[in-house]
Amino acid sequence: MLAFYCLVLLKPPWVCYSVVGISAEVYLNIPLGTVGFLSAKLKENKKNWFGPSPYVEVAVDDQSKKTEKLATVIPLIFRVWSHQTLKADFLLGVATLDISETLKSNDMKRDWEQRVDQNGRMYYVDHIEKKTSWNRPDSLPSGWERRVDPMGRVYFVDHISRTTTWQRPTQESVRNFEEWQHQRSQLQGAMQQFNQRFIFGVRHGLQKRTDTNGRVYFVHHTSRMTQWEDPRTQGLLNDKPLPEGWEMRFTVDGIPYFVDHNRRTTTYIDPRTGKSSLENGPQITYVRDFKAKVQYFRFWCQQLSMPQHIKITVTRKTLFEDSFQQIMSFHPQDLRRRLWIIFPGEEGLDYGGVAREWFFLLSHEVLNPMYCLFEYAGKDNYCLQINPASYINPDHLKYFKFIGRFIAMSLFHGKFIDTGFSLPFYKRILNKPLALKDLESIDTEFYNSLIWIKDNNLEECGLEMFFSVDKEILGEVTTHELKPDGGNVLVTEENKEEYIRLVAEWRLSRGVEEQTQAFFEGFNEVLPQQYLQYFDAKELEVMLCGMQEIDLVDWQRHTIYRHYARSSKQILWFWQFVKEMDNEKRMRLLQFVTGTCRLPMGGFADLMGSNGPQKFCIEKVGKENWLPRSHTCFNRLDLPPYKSYEQLKEKLMFAIEETEGFGQE
Repeated sequence: MLAFYCLVLLKPPWVCYSVVGISAEVYLNIPLGTVGFLSAKLKENKKNWFGPSPYVEVAVDDQSKKTEKLATVIPLIFRVWSHQTLKADFLLGVATLDISETLKSNDMKRDWEQRVDQNGRMYYVDHIEKKTSWNRPDSLPSGWERRVDPMGRVYFVDHISRTTTWQRPTQESVRNFEEWQHQRSQLQGAMQQFNQRFIFGVRHGLQKRTDTNGRVYFVHHTSRMTQWEDPRTQGLLNDKPLPEGWEMRFTVDGIPYFVDHNRRTTTYIDPRTGKSSLENGPQITYVRDFKAKVQYFRFWCQQLSMPQHIKITVTRKTLFEDSFQQIMSFHPQDLRRRLWIIFPGEEGLDYGGVAREWFFLLSHEVLNPMYCLFEYAGKDNYCLQINPASYINPDHLKYFKFIGRFIAMSLFHGKFIDTGFSLPFYKRILNKPLALKDLESIDTEFYNSLIWIKDNNLEECGLEMFFSVDKEILGEVTTHELKPDGGNVLVTEENKEEYIRLVAEWRLSRGVEEQTQAFFEGFNEVLPQQYLQYFDAKELEVMLCGMQEIDLVDWQRHTIYRHYARSSKQILWFWQFVKEMDNEKRMRLLQFVTGTCRLPMGGFADLMGSNGPQKFCIEKVGKENWLPRSHTCFNRLDLPPYKSYEQLKEKLMFAIEETEGFGQE
């Protein structure tokens, strides 16, 4: 018996066993494939015609058969025998090959085939998508299922979270998302521990319950009343009765307010104590670290968020007016739901990328000084402030209320806007007092004039100034008195500090009181200002506008590749192209791929996608004559395999500057 063949489910390369003591060797030749042919052949010493004739017995699960077809083979046993013509065969040796791990690692997915090209390189064929890949396709993570919709598009179902996605999940992406969820749960646990640190049990007469939506409320059995707020954190229930005709109610967020049926008015101020129920605000610990502050803020936004989503359909040509009509038609709390932005005629599926684009484009429109709602803070300062001449639009207060809602939405949903405000305006959003120093950032000349008045003796200079200032709006000059009868009150050394304070306050808020009030009315409907109380003006600017400068080293460090390697010539050309760009063009490239030209506080390491953290990705897709494509929901750039640097540069520049809209993945 010099040769035999055995059919088994095995895919390792060549295996060789040597039988010591005799001039014979056993060779196993196992070609790659889903079902491999295992061949064993013996090489004899031809000179020894009457010597031992060794052969190999293959036992699969202790079955000694020449051919065995199995689904799983554990283990594979080789027994080497010496065949004797006149005597009984005797055993020369035994070899055992455990192939269980080999079978697991080589398990192929359905509809995929493994092949070898003419150069001996292994590649994989997807018969559904009709494409090939050098990378071995991993099986879907546990709990995921691949499906095809009626239009033939492949999508994936997560049976654990009961969600669907167009992007194929990998073990790494699921692991990253689980890690992100774990960090979020740790943050929630830390917040609960902090809030419960000094909280004791519910006192007698109170009971803690949970409604059908999972919200916790408290029952006061003595007065037979219920309340949302925890009496242990907000003090014991006020047993003092309300005045006659008054009633206490609660918002959907659990904030108490009071109804005066006598005057038919409502207020947050408790008539028994004179204190506002909004003064407590969220119980957030004070932290110096900006990143921790943002995490706390995102935690509270999650607590305020509403289930399901709202659809906002807008066209690019009438973006401002369409957005205004729809945003103002929604109840403010509906704006805390997940946003689903639709541009008619564009086959975009909004997993976050279209919303980022909408925030960016709309902010560019509503903050445009050409609409006369905002103006530049100074001649050489392009930060924005409210335009006192906005009253030329009879509906300007409605628009400021809309803009207040829009800015609050961008903070609540974690999206960036195109243009930022002046630092004094950020301080107003934070309810922080303004000071003389704040003038320096918007009007250096005016600030220096006030500093000169402060540092010099007015009587020695012979200056005559009064507590009044002139202002010009649309060519009309009017006089504003800083105090009653200020036009007749002379500024002296004794009262010049008061003059400087009053004129600084006027310069920071001249003629925009009504507009500011309308803005904050809309802002607080979506996001109460007290949720921002631990940020300063610079931090709020970063949260709203993102980081301005793009760090190329940070970009490269936190970029991943699919079907490309870091050493691929197309990748080297891409980074050469980015390196030659100025910061403005880099921002446009970033907007093309991610939907926004802004970066989060942590830079590229903190980029977010539709399913949590999502790094900037470059994938090899298409042919050399194709244009690059972007998937803003996943921060992914489809870069075809161009043949030269000049071709790559030309195609990328055309895609960045000429394309607009969304294509379906």
